[in-house]
Amino acid sequence: MGARLDTIPAVLHRAADRYGELEAVVDPPERPTFAQVEEEVLRRARALVAAGVAAGDRVAIWAPNGLEWIRWSFAVYSAGAVLVPINTRFKGEEAAHILRTARVRLLVAVTDFLDTDYVAMLRAVPGLELPETVVVSGPVPEGAVGAGELLARSAEVGADEVAAREGSLGPERPSDIVFTSGTTGRPKGVVLTHGASIETYLQWSSRVGLRQGDRELLVYPFFHTAGLKSGVLAAFLRGVTLVPHAVFDVVPVMERVAAERITFLPGPPSVFQSILSHPELDRFDVSSLRLSVTGAATVPVELIERMRRDLGLESVVTAYGLTETHGTVTACLGTDAAETIATTVGRPLDGLELRVVDDEGRDVAEGGTGEVWVRGFNVTEGYFSDPEATAEALTDGWLHTGDVGFVGPDGYLRLVDRKKDLVIVGGFNVAPAEVERVLLQREDVAQVAVVAAPDERLGEVCAAFVVARPGSVPDPDELRDWCAERVANYKVPRHVVLVGSLPVNASGKVQKVLLREEARRFA
Repeated sequence: MGARLDTIPAVLHRAADRYGELEAVVDPPERPTFAQVEEEVLRRARALVAAGVAAGDRVAIWAPNGLEWIRWSFAVYSAGAVLVPINTRFKGEEAAHILRTARVRLLVAVTDFLDTDYVAMLRAVPGLELPETVVVSGPVPEGAVGAGELLARSAEVGADEVAAREGSLGPERPSDIVFTSGTTGRPKGVVLTHGASIETYLQWSSRVGLRQGDRELLVYPFFHTAGLKSGVLAAFLRGVTLVPHAVFDVVPVMERVAAERITFLPGPPSVFQSILSHPELDRFDVSSLRLSVTGAATVPVELIERMRRDLGLESVVTAYGLTETHGTVTACLGTDAAETIATTVGRPLDGLELRVVDDEGRDVAEGGTGEVWVRGFNVTEGYFSDPEATAEALTDGWLHTGDVGFVGPDGYLRLVDRKKDLVIVGGFNVAPAEVERVLLQREDVAQVAVVAAPDERLGEVCAAFVVARPGSVPDPDELRDWCAERVANYKVPRHVVLVGSLPVNASGKVQKVLLREEARRFA
């Protein structure tokens, strides 16, 4: 690949050259080095080519965090294909929407994650034509292929073919299509590129102080840019050992921090609120911890102070971003004062511009509050096969973030609110319209409005205000169960309130601002 570092396969090869004998991933019983990961990635890339995956094809991964996810994701890139991650909490219909929208050529999946068979869930979706499927863990159903069987085909393809695929890539080529919820409810596929991914996380890792030899316990899911980019990609850029963790739970996470001598523990505020409120916090050995990055929700000043004091962290950094910006717009510095870290989300990355605008898209006065727009090297060119949504989100290259804030005299961005209706549950975006649509499928529900309700641990949860059909009295617990069967668990309303009517304005639009005020009483 030469000296160029503008494609993700080039990052893999540089990591193998530069950090070859350093432990790359800890996923017991396996602890491969960077050189060993490269070897296995190339074997999988040859197998994908043998299976007929062409340059530019979309390959989806629906699996939990782990070594196999890392190997197969890099293999997709090396085969010249485009990675499409699928949320592990999704149900069959949600995953089917992604497979159809991205026109996925091949699916890499598991059938045994938390007693869930993803392939069986997809086969239960009416009318879905399942793409060729490779099962990397769990029983292999009829019609699918086991990973071992596919890997045996790697011998059919020479290393030169994969090298040619990698060589045909460039910084502007799509690397991923990551689906994100929007206010319309249906997730949209954000197109990310090789070069912008790399430049973003070279800058990000420098800002937060990540360095060779760090050991990172990663609870962020790989299907999210936080896990895929600030986790996996940044680790291979900087020579960081990754310790992936599939499901967050305080005790096993903190036991791994001690056993693996973890130095870097990133996560949304809810992770640290859970850790710091654990009754046995004092028994955990946190002496190895050095660095953390948090964000994706409101970060209380007291939380930053406790992370420093009770977890002994030298540096806690906050950052802000969207999937549409490869996950990062702004970030603090590890050397910033605690007050700055707690009350701001930092300065824009080099090469990004910010605007703060009013409802008509006009710049507000310096220091004024308005919607944040961003333009620059890592802003997506749009949503896959969705020109209408792309036109709505972008104006002359400026991305409308939907977040409201202001830039202080220090150049640091302060966020104060969100223009959009999205509910952010522990760092995950939930589109109210999607949950509303699920509840409206019931014959006993006439109207519904979903808004954010404050939650001490997760920051926000969904609250559903429901108007029953005449003669019906739906049970709130039954409504929650209905949602739980159809959407990911973080989308399920924590609070369900039966009301006689929804507040509307003169034009008949539901006044969600009034409902959000009402939902505050659930705190």
